[in-house]
Amino acid sequence: MSLAFSSALATIILAYCAWKILNWAWLKPKKLENFLRQQGFSGNSYKIFHGDMKDMSLMLKETKARPISLSDDIVPRILPYHHHIISKYGKKSFKWMGPRPSINVQDPKLIREILLKHDIFQKPKGNSLSKLVVNGMVMYEGEQWSKVRKIANPAFHQDKLKDMLPKMYLSCNHMIRKLFEIAASDEESFELDIWPHIQALAADVISRTAFGSNYDDGRKIFELIREQSHLLIEVSQFDYIPGWRFLPTKPNRKLKANHHEMRRLMKGIIKKREEALRIGKASNDDLLGLLMESNYKEIQEKESGMSIEEVIEECKLFYLAGQETTASLLVWVLIMLCMHPIWQERARQEVFQVLGNKEPKFDELNRLKMVGKIIYEVFRIYSPVSFIFRTNVEETKLGDFILPPGVLLSLPIILVHHDHEYWGDDAKVFNPDRFSEGVSKAAKNNEVSFFPFGGGPRICIGQNFALMEVKLALAMILQNFSFQLSPTYAHAPSRGITVYPQHGAHMILNKL
Repeated sequence: MSLAFSSALATIILAYCAWKILNWAWLKPKKLENFLRQQGFSGNSYKIFHGDMKDMSLMLKETKARPISLSDDIVPRILPYHHHIISKYGKKSFKWMGPRPSINVQDPKLIREILLKHDIFQKPKGNSLSKLVVNGMVMYEGEQWSKVRKIANPAFHQDKLKDMLPKMYLSCNHMIRKLFEIAASDEESFELDIWPHIQALAADVISRTAFGSNYDDGRKIFELIREQSHLLIEVSQFDYIPGWRFLPTKPNRKLKANHHEMRRLMKGIIKKREEALRIGKASNDDLLGLLMESNYKEIQEKESGMSIEEVIEECKLFYLAGQETTASLLVWVLIMLCMHPIWQERARQEVFQVLGNKEPKFDELNRLKMVGKIIYEVFRIYSPVSFIFRTNVEETKLGDFILPPGVLLSLPIILVHHDHEYWGDDAKVFNPDRFSEGVSKAAKNNEVSFFPFGGGPRICIGQNFALMEVKLALAMILQNFSFQLSPTYAHAPSRGITVYPQHGAHMILNKL
């Protein structure tokens, strides 16, 4: 090969690479921007590489610097940049997630269509770092998702959840005893930050119900998952810098090290269960046991069950979703009942009327209608997951406009839940009575205006598990304590993996 030819080949390769970078970083985004504007969408002009992400990061940092007044108007703090863009450009708007435009979708009819057509509107592929924290069924698509969902379904049937209630009760009772131990015996009231206790409760529940162990046995895994969540939020602030996730920074290296350690711990648990299953001594009274039993049957019948890697990812999801979502929901229920003591007293009266002072039974929990309405209203205002993304895999029509392949669609759950158009003039007011006739009739329309668990075929598989746990824990707290916000409480809802109280939940508990 001559020197001239080698030089020409190198020039062609460099030119091709330069063209690819130019197309990715500038030409394609500008083409998409023009396309969206022609269809009536509005948004900021594209800025090369980072788009709006630098401004998003700065605005989020600014909002986290100070608490807000004690109100339920939390959207500007949870989704500050979404709120800013919509206030500036209206609902038919877009923002830039790096070189990709993200269309705001708040129309319940379009949300319903997106969630139902899950084969066309799919989950965006996570980057290499986000997959170290969140993967498994929640991120799978196509045949892999169908397979794992089918195998996991039996573990979440109502009769199986009913069998898990005694384990949940043990965890809740343990927390109640801990709270009583905090106060001196002669004190009728005491002050504490209840947020760490709620987190410990959720961790203990998922550990008992998913793995048959207590919180102490799973402490290392919980610590790793919690650290992973914080690290992912930390590194996501630099997503606007091209190639940042590939650099060997301390957070990036720690994310990978924690991932390997979690895999090692999870694999140890799963291997023990596999051996017990092989010799006929397996336990099927927890989520992991039920999952592995279902998987074993699938392998025997069709030879197409889950791999050990897939089982590991589902175990991580048990820990992450089972702890984060229920802890977030329960702490905001308690905070809201402090802010609205009339509803706290109504809920307590119902609990004593239905349960008295005894251990709650499954059927009795279903009779707590007032408590159920309160939980749904908190779900509406403080939805643990504040938005979800989808992307279309092919050119498609959505409503009145055409989407080219690969457009990001942002479904801001919390914005829809707070929208006056769908919920009336009191959309930002705590009013559980709006759910008196059930979820389907709570909003002003019959479309998807309430979707804290997503919707369509991919609706969260663990929603009934989470609702049962929160209802049980709340009932037992109401049986033993009345509560109010401490003067030291700072109202600072913040968005992490879920929506959480940034400065804790400081309360004064009064023994009953």
